[in-house]
Amino acid sequence: MKVAALLATRATRAHRKAWTAVFAALTLTSLLLGAFGLTLVSAWSAHPRVERYAGADLVVAGDQTTRFSAASLGERETVSAGLTERVRIPRTALTVVRGVPGVRAAVADVEFPVGLAGSAATESATESATGSATGSATGSATGSATGRPWEAARLAPYALRTGRAPQRADEVVVAGGGGPERGGADRVGQRLTLRVGGHDMAYTVVGVADGPRTAVWFTGAEARRLSGHPEALDAIGVVAESGTGAGELAGRVRKALDTAGVTDVGHRADGDPATVRVLTGDDRGEAEFLAAAPARGELLAALGSVAGAVVLVSLLVVSSTIVQALRQRSHELGLLRAVGATPGQLRAAVGREVGRVAAWAALVGAAGAAPAYLGLRALLDARGALPTGLDLTLLPPLWLTPLVTAAVTVLVAQVAALIGGARTATARPAEALRERAPGRGRGITGLVLLGVGASAAGTAALQRGATAAAAAGAAAVTMVIACAVLGPWIAEGAMRLLGAPLRLFGPGGRLAAANCAASAHRLGAAITPIVLVTAFAGVQLSGGATLTHAGDAQARQVLRADLAVHADGGLPAGAVERIREVPGVRAATEIVPGTVLLARSQLGAPELERLPVFGVTPEGLTRTLDPGPRSGDLARLRPGTVAVGADRADSLGVRPGSTVTLRFGDGQEARLRVVATYQRSIALGDFLLSRDDLLRHTSMPVASGAGRVLVATAPDADRKAVTNALARAVPGARVEPDPAPVRGEAAEQALAEVVSVAVVGAVGGFTVIAVLSTLALIATGRRPELRLLRLAGAGRGQLRRMLRLEAAATVVTGLVVGAAVASVPLLAFSMATTGTLPYLPPAQAAVIVSVVVATAAAGSLPPVWGALRGRYPR
Repeated sequence: MKVAALLATRATRAHRKAWTAVFAALTLTSLLLGAFGLTLVSAWSAHPRVERYAGADLVVAGDQTTRFSAASLGERETVSAGLTERVRIPRTALTVVRGVPGVRAAVADVEFPVGLAGSAATESATESATGSATGSATGSATGSATGRPWEAARLAPYALRTGRAPQRADEVVVAGGGGPERGGADRVGQRLTLRVGGHDMAYTVVGVADGPRTAVWFTGAEARRLSGHPEALDAIGVVAESGTGAGELAGRVRKALDTAGVTDVGHRADGDPATVRVLTGDDRGEAEFLAAAPARGELLAALGSVAGAVVLVSLLVVSSTIVQALRQRSHELGLLRAVGATPGQLRAAVGREVGRVAAWAALVGAAGAAPAYLGLRALLDARGALPTGLDLTLLPPLWLTPLVTAAVTVLVAQVAALIGGARTATARPAEALRERAPGRGRGITGLVLLGVGASAAGTAALQRGATAAAAAGAAAVTMVIACAVLGPWIAEGAMRLLGAPLRLFGPGGRLAAANCAASAHRLGAAITPIVLVTAFAGVQLSGGATLTHAGDAQARQVLRADLAVHADGGLPAGAVERIREVPGVRAATEIVPGTVLLARSQLGAPELERLPVFGVTPEGLTRTLDPGPRSGDLARLRPGTVAVGADRADSLGVRPGSTVTLRFGDGQEARLRVVATYQRSIALGDFLLSRDDLLRHTSMPVASGAGRVLVATAPDADRKAVTNALARAVPGARVEPDPAPVRGEAAEQALAEVVSVAVVGAVGGFTVIAVLSTLALIATGRRPELRLLRLAGAGRGQLRRMLRLEAAATVVTGLVVGAAVASVPLLAFSMATTGTLPYLPPAQAAVIVSVVVATAAAGSLPPVWGALRGRYPR
């Protein structure tokens, strides 16, 4: 041990420049792992905010989780997914809860979308109630709000600022919003025209209360009527009697509900129990922000995969950097081996060197993890990747996570040192002084990894969605590692191809060709990080870009409508029929977005896949939309039926006349008869449903104008005149002259984009360090060689040209091999999901090439300028 410590101390001092590159790579590893670790634990401890039910001790609500079980490898396996639409509970639960000992009050709560509409004279009142009033094509003021019963305001609690509670059906209380200066008594007595469920009704403001600007409170009876489901509740807020603990009361309420046999409203699938939940503490927020819990699961899965990718990439980069640092000292280590140093002593010495560097680098990276985490949080917030209401929290002990990831960084460095020093440490003393050719085992390992990567790409070609993306990512990782293992052979083959072109550049070119051919090991080490960044960035960026590009193209092809009509709070009853009667209107189709879940066994394992869908009215559908019908008849789309995208129909083995079982966003299951299949499923989603079917399972139907009517005008119609006629036919509606393309967006798309940016940024940072350090170490080790060439008569200009051509050969080889590695999984993925070739925006491709070229130039030329200065070599 004393010998190993002495060797490590002396070597660390003598090779500071070589270890600088390793220090930089390990610092970045520790920083990224710490930042992703903090984000991961903050997502693990995240919970929805508690706002509306902050004054309730517990909340009774529906089960917002759906489950699916299937046999996997002989065992029963169950998966679950969060539901983003409201799962309601029967009104009978209110009577049961009120009868539980210890309950002081049980308050029923429902919510429903409210459109605020009126003439210009009422615009100021509308703006005060909502905080935002937007103009429409008709010149009236519109906005969106949420209606609730006034009794539920006590659960926050929201107190009256002025006025009184509503007592009659035509009375409401509005929110004061931004402080006392906005909550004056001058608004009491004003008249509001509110649109609920497509009907306009006049109400009198009798009070102003605290709370969000978008809240409007009605009497309990009026709220039940307007909600559209008077026998069902969204939730029940429970206030405990003094001296009764929330936990104790929750147990009593749970027992009472089970005894009474109270279950969620609606039909659930077999094996998916509809159990009413009793929520306490932070869990109460799950009854308010329905999208928070599913988003938390998606965030955990995405961050977990990113952390795994960072560990793999860091191991590859750090190993490459350490191997190159040790290769620069191969003769020194070989001499130690030749004079009697044992393999154990060399391994221990190298391990101690790396351990010292890694420990300091890990601590420096851990110190920067918190700012990097805050930056990632800001990026998630800026891109809207997190739903409203989900708070990423960090308890004080969790801030120590970077210390744990720092320990992981040190472990990664020790593993890399063990790999890097293994060959020299185990060499025979007589062989340690000479560089050995790569062994047969290394070549076989590389070929096996290539085969595994190709198999993963084949899996991507046979799958869809997230499974195909995961298989493509795995194929890219495996093939990059294979290229790192096969680096010397790749370099040798590349030089055989590039040797002839290089020799055309005169003496410098001939020197470059000779050096590259003679130093396959060296060139292979330099190529590996370039292959890494090209392949990883290509797969991450091109995968999403291919889907977006194909989806945008399909969305433009799908839309045939010339105009679109929509309104906050829903269009008035009979609006679609009135629109169809307007002169110049050829066809009108109402379209509403939503989500469904498909439960199926994938590769023997159960899977719940969340999919964006549209609900449509079939009358005149093909005149406003062009889904690209393949079989069947889209005009037969009615409640209880479904149209299926062609690719999904093939994977499910269905055709017109078959049945498909889907779960709606509220967890209710339905068997739907297939009436048609269509081609353009990237834009429209894999399923087209009846509008009425989808709306029945939507917790806030047409909220904020989500639904719209697409209008196709006659070829000879005056579009401006038709627009004005539509505004008169549907008062309060907005008419869009150039409707946005119809495109179904996956709920996790924003999160996937942020994750892709984070992964590409992490891999790019690693690669810049790896390319710089590897090329700098190679260039530093070549100084004696360059001096010898100058003494032999080579001019400085010839050597500069040689170095530039070598760098160019390295860049070209790395980019070509990286593009080839990326193209295999990308081609499989894109053909399986879009049926097109992979697409990468030219600007992003240019950025990748520019970064590689600039980094290679910076790593190849500056380190050897000293050897090329002066008239005589130094």
